[in-house]
Amino acid sequence: MIIDAIGGLGIFIGIVVLYFLSCIRFIFEYERGVVFRLGRVLPKTKGPGVIMVFWPIDRLLRISLRTQVDDVPPQDIITRDNVSVKVNAVVYSRVVDPHKAVLEVEDYRYATGQLSQTTLRSILGQSELDELLSERERINRLLQEIIDRQTDPWGIKVSAVEVKHVDLPETMKRAMARQAESERERRAKVIHAEGEFQASTRLRDAAAIIEEHPMAMQMRFLQTVTDVSNERSSFVILPVPIELFNSFLSKQAT
Repeated sequence: MIIDAIGGLGIFIGIVVLYFLSCIRFIFEYERGVVFRLGRVLPKTKGPGVIMVFWPIDRLLRISLRTQVDDVPPQDIITRDNVSVKVNAVVYSRVVDPHKAVLEVEDYRYATGQLSQTTLRSILGQSELDELLSERERINRLLQEIIDRQTDPWGIKVSAVEVKHVDLPETMKRAMARQAESERERRAKVIHAEGEFQASTRLRDAAAIIEEHPMAMQMRFLQTVTDVSNERSSFVILPVPIELFNSFLSKQAT
């Protein structure tokens, strides 16, 4: 009987040891464990390191504290100026309170994704197309603030929201291309007109100097003759101003 008692005690001890070994859990550094004991959540999270989960009375839920990147699928949006576009975005979020992430919402990642889609449609629908294309940073900041404020009761911190791609219809792309081409032509005409104005100003100054010094006209004429002589032309016709002969005529008169 003693041997049977010792054998039964050994079996009992072995079962107890196996039970405690099966209760050992490892929590990684980037995780925290939320434990429910008899249906009630324990006030403190577990981990990181080795913890004990006494099943079947305990239930462990692992929550990752790393930043999670969720892609918002393309959304059909009509802007304030009635332009239909498709926009997708990226949401960067992480859990800051594991208890709230478990108790306040059923699936915090799914809930954050759905909230991001509705917020994206709402905010971009209030913006015009030019704002969507040129003020991307301001829109990203506004989206981040709104989504972060709404996910705060769930223990979720949204660190950034980035509008990734804006898909325009082909008709709008062609219209924008024509607008850009017209803008380039306008700038070219303005630059050309500015150059003509500056050139006319300099010509006016040159004419005033030549009027004060008549010999400057002769020097300019000789310079023109020199330039033309370098050209490979068969015939060269040069108009000769009468003023060039005034000095010779005056000497003969004397």
